[in-house]
Amino acid sequence: MKKLSEARTKLVFEKLTKYIGTNVKNLIDRPDGIYCFREKKDRVYYVSEKILSLASNIESDHLLSLGTCFGKFTKSGKFRLHITALHYLAPYAQHKIWVKPSMEQQFLYGNHIMKSGLARMTEDISQYQGVVIFSMNDLPLGFGVAAKSTADCKESDPIAVICFHQADIGEYIRSEDTLL
Repeated sequence: MKKLSEARTKLVFEKLTKYIGTNVKNLIDRPDGIYCFREKKDRVYYVSEKILSLASNIESDHLLSLGTCFGKFTKSGKFRLHITALHYLAPYAQHKIWVKPSMEQQFLYGNHIMKSGLARMTEDISQYQGVVIFSMNDLPLGFGVAAKSTADCKESDPIAVICFHQADIGEYIRSEDTLL
């Protein structure tokens, strides 16, 4: 496990800021200890410094992963969040969308959210803003990117796409081999 370079750290924090805003600092300085981001084979892991120090006794060749995989860098150099980061993003999300029960299944199959499936959303969501998707029972289902601002959503057609799908908890089943 190696430290992220300054350029890659910037990319990771920009992506996280898109979804949780200034709450990124709450991911690092937590009441239960200090956490950090580490990289192995283009994947970014979120791990406690206490666990990281214990893992230093293991050879890097024998260490498959450590902590929670937050995402990976693509071959073009962009950072892509994985669904495994949802547990950490949901409590700090500034922009949220709740879907109707009839839309939950469609979203979990990887479809975008249409206005007809929208139950409610937080105010002041701008276009292309990162959002966390919740069920009506406040269960985090995934995350996406707002296709329209909150103001535009009020005037759109029922079949208009409101949120572009990025990741959902259905990926645990659909992509279990590649999620590591």
